[in-house]
Amino acid sequence: MRLWSWGWRLSWGACATATAGLPAAARPARSPAAAGILPPRPKSMIHLDYTDPGMSVASLPSVCMHCEDPVAPCAEVCPADAILVTADGVVQQADTTRCIGCSNCVNACPFGIPKIDLQAKLQMKCNLCYDRTAYGLAPMCATVCPTGALFYGTLEELQAERPGVQVADSFVFGDVVVQTGVAMVVPADKVQWPVPGGLPVVEINGVDVR
Repeated sequence: MRLWSWGWRLSWGACATATAGLPAAARPARSPAAAGILPPRPKSMIHLDYTDPGMSVASLPSVCMHCEDPVAPCAEVCPADAILVTADGVVQQADTTRCIGCSNCVNACPFGIPKIDLQAKLQMKCNLCYDRTAYGLAPMCATVCPTGALFYGTLEELQAERPGVQVADSFVFGDVVVQTGVAMVVPADKVQWPVPGGLPVVEINGVDVR
């Protein structure tokens, strides 16, 4: 099912490293925390990565890409059946009553999105602020993003706001093409589908293979 009806658009070039989206995406501790099921302090559901640490302040937000095909590799490898994919294609965070903290999802995700909270022994990741988006509201990180690097809406809405913009929603990792519910803004003069994913292999067993 295509998710353009709600689709994310990531524009990393517009990210100003303001980090506004990180605290906004923190899930507040609710009753499960009081019962010891969740950590008592809020945890951010998105991560901010730096493209060239120590050399540049350029950054990019890492949010769940809500994979469509193959359907959510993280959910496919979960031995506890803890990761739900909703009917509209949103890949949920692991159910805290089922997650066993095995890290299978961490290893399976080609985008490196799920994280394991070692203290709680639970998987944590972006779930598209489903308590908001299910009611037609935008995710918090997109709501507070000051530069529009995170955009929530239809492709038509994005193109109306930014004429000529190009987006990609398919990425290749080795021989596997991953189709996602989240699209990424790409430079118009560098459009290539599917977009190469992952990092280039430069060393194998200590041998430079570039």
